[in-house]
Formats: sequence, C-alpha cells, structure tokens
Amino acid sequence: MSTTTPRRRLLAIGGAFASAALVLSACTNSSDDDGGDNAANAGAADNAESGETVRIGFSAPAADHGWMAAITDAALEQADAFDDVELIHAEGTNDVNLQISQVETFINDKVDAIVLLPFDGAAMTDVATRAMEAGIPVINVDREFDSPFAARTTVLGDNYGMGVSAGTYICEQADGDTGAVVAEIAGIDSLPLTQDRSRGFKDALADCGLKVSNRVAAEFTVETGERAAANLLQAAPKIDFLWNHDDDQGVGVMAAIENAGRDEFVMVGGAGSANVMRSIEADDTVLKATVIYPSTQGADGIKLARLIAQGRSMSDLAEVEVPRVVQLAAPTVTKENVDQYMDSAFES
Repeated sequence: MSTTTPRRRLLAIGGAFASAALVLSACTNSSDDDGGDNAANAGAADNAESGETVRIGFSAPAADHGWMAAITDAALEQADAFDDVELIHAEGTNDVNLQISQVETFINDKVDAIVLLPFDGAAMTDVATRAMEAGIPVINVDREFDSPFAARTTVLGDNYGMGVSAGTYICEQADGDTGAVVAEIAGIDSLPLTQDRSRGFKDALADCGLKVSNRVAAEFTVETGERAAANLLQAAPKIDFLWNHDDDQGVGVMAAIENAGRDEFVMVGGAGSANVMRSIEADDTVLKATVIYPSTQGADGIKLARLIAQGRSMSDLAEVEVPRVVQLAAPTVTKENVDQYMDSAFES
C-alpha cells in the first residue's frame, strides 16, 4: 500500500529536523553557472528554490520503536516541505520480501529516485542494483548494501564514532583512574553496527587505560533492555561507568537500575532520545550523557535524492556532484549542551 504525500511551497523545517539535518542549500552543477569553470561558482544558485518536480519512492522498516518512527516522520516532513517533490511512501515493513516488492513497484513506476532504509541490507542489494541499472538513483540510508553498485549515495550514522564518543566521555570522567569499573549493555551482537559501536568504545577506553569489565547484549527493546540490565547488575556488585548502546532499550535498562536501587555509577546513553535528554537536563538520575545516532538520516536521504534527481549538488562543497557517502556525526550530549540537541530528539 502506498500513499502520495501532498506537495506545498518550501518552508523552513522547524522543530526536530531543522537543528540536526544536513545543510544542503545553494548549489548547482558548475556547467550551469554563468561564471565559467571556477569551482567557487558551484554554489552560485539556491537549492531551496523550486525546480523540476521529481517523484521519490521511500521505503523503510516498520516504525516499531522510537528511533525508526522518527526516521520515517522526518523523511515525510522533509518531503512535504518541498513543492517540487512528490513522495511515494511505501508502508513500513519488516518483511524483506514485501520491501523488495515495494522497490520493484518503484522501478515499474519509473520514479526519479528511491530512498531506501533496508530492513536487511544484504537481502535488498539485488533489487537496489536493479533500480540503479534501470537508471533510478538509489539513496541508501543507515544499513549498507553488499555491493557499491546498489546505491548512488549512502547516508550513514557513525556507529564506531558512537563508541568512541561514549568511551571518550567516560575517560574524561574517570580522570586518570585506571581502576574504574566499566560496564556495557550492547544491542544485537550479530549486527555489524553493534560490533562497530563496541569496537569504538573499546578503542577509546584503551586510550586512557580502561577496559570493559562487564558486558551483556540486549535486542534494542524495552523488555530485553530490562532483562539484560538486571543480569548485569546482579553479576557486577560495583560499577563506576555504564554505557547503554540504545536509548529505546534504555527505558528498560533504567527500570532495572531503579528496581535494583543502584545509583553509584555514571550512565551514558546512545542514539539521543527525548526522555534521556530530559533526564540529562534534570540531572536527577544516573544518566549524565548520551551519544547521538541521528534520526534525521531519512530526511537527509530525501534532500539528497531531490538534488541528485534534479542534477544539483551541494552548496558547501566545491565538488559538482553529491558525494557517494555522507556520514553524520556522533556528538556527546551533556547537561552543558543538551539545549542544542533537544529539538532533534525522538520519543522512545
């Protein structure tokens, strides 16, 4: 089932998506500029101005937790902000075969671009490659395909960088105490993204002489977060620092911490949910920081798809093409800077 998002005049996106989305204003290919072949002329026009109407197909997994819901909401709002974008929104699904058929429908309908957050990147590689071979640029979001030929551009969060940011913050808080006990509650261990987060965390901790003493894995849900945290707390009578990879599962982690009556450690979250940021701001729990995994990636994909389909590029680069890979930052949010990130937070 698909719906077409209404089109209206371009307005500045407010709230959650203005503060965190990529700035993709003002740029055309240098061949269109009046000033010759000077690279500086690549930013001569304004990409916010309406161009040729383009039809963009969008497909993502089901919004079964806060971060994924925010991904889709941001993409829809971003598309609706452009009067030259007609968005064909396929219903969110965790059925790989259904998502493949959605992309096949986009191909048959000859859309101008496809923004795809695959439920399974490997499983979606073949159909994405077929779209590219049909001349339809595919913007891959968050979960990478197995082949470089399956996407024109890939928008990624920084999973390794999340681990580095969390580990760096803990090193700063430990302030030279190499005997500090560090615990970790990961996501799904079989996923490369979880492996990258843990590797970044380990590398950052090693830089200040720390290591993970206790580690468990959950499944990015409230229930598994609570169960994993309860097991960890029982196995570790003393903890100084705890990093939880995901703020959605962190709802359960916090419930387990409260049930156990533990408050002797500093906890760092992951992803950037609103409830975690409110807790950081209030400074009334063990949660003192979180590291961002942007929920604006779908919106960024829409903006890039529009630019690519219209033959434009990015104003802040001298390059006359949209980059092949755009990787977003993984900043650390604390009480001191939480106001800067609150509007980009998602509800768990």
